[in-house]
Amino acid sequence: MNYNAWFECEKGCTYPLTEIIYRCRNCNGLLEVRHDMDVLKQRSAADWKSLFEQRYMRTEYPYGSGVWGKKEFVCPNIENANIISMYEGGTNLFWAERFGKQLGLADLWIKQCGNSHTGSFKDLGMTVLVSMVKQIISESGNIRAVMCASTGDTSASLAAYASAAGIPAIILLPKEKVTREQLIQPIANGALTLSLETDFDGCMEIVQKLAARKDFYLANSINSLRVEGQKTISIEIVQQFDWEVPDWIIIPGGNLGNVFALGLGFLMMLELGMIDKLPRIACAQAERANPLYRSFQTGFKEFSAITAQSTQATAIQIGNPVSVHRAIRVLQRFDGIVDQATEEELADAAARADRTGLFNCPHTGVALAVLIKMVERKQIQKDDRVIVISTANGLKFPDFKVAYHNVDDQPKPRYLNTPLELEADFENVLKQIDTHLDS
Repeated sequence: MNYNAWFECEKGCTYPLTEIIYRCRNCNGLLEVRHDMDVLKQRSAADWKSLFEQRYMRTEYPYGSGVWGKKEFVCPNIENANIISMYEGGTNLFWAERFGKQLGLADLWIKQCGNSHTGSFKDLGMTVLVSMVKQIISESGNIRAVMCASTGDTSASLAAYASAAGIPAIILLPKEKVTREQLIQPIANGALTLSLETDFDGCMEIVQKLAARKDFYLANSINSLRVEGQKTISIEIVQQFDWEVPDWIIIPGGNLGNVFALGLGFLMMLELGMIDKLPRIACAQAERANPLYRSFQTGFKEFSAITAQSTQATAIQIGNPVSVHRAIRVLQRFDGIVDQATEEELADAAARADRTGLFNCPHTGVALAVLIKMVERKQIQKDDRVIVISTANGLKFPDFKVAYHNVDDQPKPRYLNTPLELEADFENVLKQIDTHLDS
């Protein structure tokens, strides 16, 4: 089959995926990747499912990747020789049985997107983008470097994939607003790392100006090639449930690319007859960085960018999200909602779920806090199948964990757990164990 995809704006202007362009030259609107759906429909829904099952997590490069196993749906234009893959995707769908029982839910799952090469879902989109850069270089050779502004995870992913491809990477980070673990990732991978005295939105403003140069390639989610990789999350979730659609998807929201991406994946499957319904989507924002939540309160009639305040959920500390209008479109189509979580709520939710076997990043904590509120409001029913998108590995945020369990002030966190320092005396150790187990 001659599968094909291209960039297209809302008004129908089209551009090849190999062109270095992010907005339509005529209307200045963001470009989206469009696929030749008529050609895709020539294969039946059953045949697509069978093909994806045959490839899933196998060793034939690059189709064992959770992204490239669905290459025809993602970016069929790239030659396999130019694909840079670290077998991203294929992440654990964690049955949160104990946590679900505490909430009165029997069918609660956490999609562990942070179980990836660089520890976040960003790898899903970055494999597509960097592979396209390699394709462009193989054809014209006029890209000197790839670059991004980041709150930490995008930079880590870009640096790793660019390093694997042998392409220079330039990273713009807000100074002292990313974790030490996130900062060292692009440094270790050899990227030029610029720590700027501003916030993410300030970094984004500068990187978009740099992107006006055609010898730099922009890797932020304004580039819809990223979205194409991320939309495989929704396809993979349904595949993991033997092609059954869940009732709710709860997604942490910062720049809002993931809300848009997951929506695209479901809509594509619906059009191809692979599913027969859509889930509802809830976007979860930190109260200190909540422009979409504020817009939702007006029925999305108004949207205003804000200056995001400091939050423990640093990756979603964004006041002017690039994908806001695309995300709103998805939420309206999916009968979606937007809710928010305070700093105390997100930290407590993460710690509470940790006690049932998880180890959550703060952004997942935001989604879990919104989940708890939705259950309490009975928006989510006890028999609903609910998927929470965990965006990053908790190991990237040790200070968040240490700060929660190392508090001397009052009131103490609700799920505080601290080590007991004892002398090496058998009887005393046994006494403390008995006291703990009997409490």
